[in-house]
Amino acid sequence: MSYLVLARKYRPKTFDQLVGQSHVVQALTNALRTQRLHHAYLFTGTRGVGKTTVSRILAKSLNCETGITAQPCGVCAACTDIDAGHFVDYTELDAASNRSVDEIQQLLEQAVYKPVQGRFKVFMIDEVHMLTGHAFNAMLKTLEEPPEYLKFVLATTDPHKVPVTVLSRCLQFNLRPMAAQTIVEHLQHVLPAEQIESDVQSLRLLARAARGSMRDALSLTDQAIAFGNGKLVESSVRDMLGSVDRSHVFTLVEALANTDGLAVVSTCDDMRQLGLSASSLLEEMCMVLQRMAVLQTVPTARDVSADPDPDAARMAALAALMPADETQLLYSMCLHGRAELGLASDEFAALTMVLLRLFAFKPAVASTEKKTLKSADMPGSAVANPVKAHRSVPVSPAVPAVSKAASPPTQQALTSVDQVLSEAWCSLVETLVADQKIQAMTRELAMQSQWIQRDGARWTLQVERESLVSAANLERLQNALQDGGHPVTLATQIGPVTDSPAIRWAQRQQQHLSAVEEEILNDPVVQQLIQEFDAKIVPGSIKTTTH
Repeated sequence: MSYLVLARKYRPKTFDQLVGQSHVVQALTNALRTQRLHHAYLFTGTRGVGKTTVSRILAKSLNCETGITAQPCGVCAACTDIDAGHFVDYTELDAASNRSVDEIQQLLEQAVYKPVQGRFKVFMIDEVHMLTGHAFNAMLKTLEEPPEYLKFVLATTDPHKVPVTVLSRCLQFNLRPMAAQTIVEHLQHVLPAEQIESDVQSLRLLARAARGSMRDALSLTDQAIAFGNGKLVESSVRDMLGSVDRSHVFTLVEALANTDGLAVVSTCDDMRQLGLSASSLLEEMCMVLQRMAVLQTVPTARDVSADPDPDAARMAALAALMPADETQLLYSMCLHGRAELGLASDEFAALTMVLLRLFAFKPAVASTEKKTLKSADMPGSAVANPVKAHRSVPVSPAVPAVSKAASPPTQQALTSVDQVLSEAWCSLVETLVADQKIQAMTRELAMQSQWIQRDGARWTLQVERESLVSAANLERLQNALQDGGHPVTLATQIGPVTDSPAIRWAQRQQQHLSAVEEEILNDPVVQQLIQEFDAKIVPGSIKTTTH
């Protein structure tokens, strides 16, 4: 007897056996019990989530010899013939290969005949979005008002390509991708029945590789059984899938947290030698970083001691080692870095660049790079590169101290002091930004704040957005100021900001844009076009690249 693959052998035959689609099962079950049956159903969802399976179960429910039921018997002639694909009143049409108007017309010609064996004729059109426009138009009338004995079941992986005229005539059900844990639990039910030994980690690898498709999970399981000679163990499944061992991920995350560039490069080289997938590494890193971010943001969300994942303790340790904002930034880099791998001739060179990119946002690394650049400067470089010369000039703003013990100043004096404090703060922040001493959210805090008071070594900043003020951001800004020769202690308060580096930068941008617009309007050629052809400059179409 020929071997029947797991995906076919364990295809659900009743709604009770259908896994992971309880919302669809509940709706159809209630409709069948109350006899509130629609004439057309549309099932959408990615591959392998059960669209065709639901269609066959629905056909059995409608045609079971015990009557219209949500629990077909599975043993009558109608049920067994539908399972075997021999039921004369159940027709499956693959629209991917039968997409023209002729095939649809041939199908609709059968609609005029009553069922031969069953209670209803059921027309199931798979991948319905592949039909041509003429084919859709040909079926619209019958789809809207079919004979009472005819039911349409449409299935598609891309509902956006189905005309709205078809969508409006159907009850639409979206079958969701399976959760990885749901797939693991189903495999734990299937494998003992097949007398196959397995461990949880191997099943988790298969579930993640299936990407929400139960059919893919069962097909991969078949492959893994053959690869592992009848056993499923983590090492063999990992080798078959080309998955990256988490130990490499942990090594890289720890090296990135400790700013150990040498360890990052050497680990990437080791992975190249082992023939592992760079894309798989970034995918696994995203999963680890997501777990770390949850632990950092909501420490009580997971009980590490009770977590069945053997790597939970290691991830908790890494979550404590890496700052939360760096975790978020690294996650984003890994997520978008997968798209960059295919653009490079060497994917591991691209992988190394994706990971080393985090170092550009670390203050310590930026400071080291700046010192290296300064040591390489030659006499006369200020003339050749005035921007670098400007950025290397330290700023030491002479700001009058404002003390609580001082006598109350006049309004004019207050305005003068405020003016000197913003100007000094804007100049100082621009230098920090130019020298790359502040990055990401720390830079945003400095740009959006207003320096309102100086009491000796204590500087007070006013910020409108409370979300910018965190202990980590404030500490990094304070450290950057101290590295720049300003041994100060920063304090913040929430309030309206009337003058900040960001506001001044926007004002300069607007002034520059206005000057450019005026220059363009006064250009003789533009003036001639306006006079002769009544030409107009589209508002907002003029852009500048100044910073």
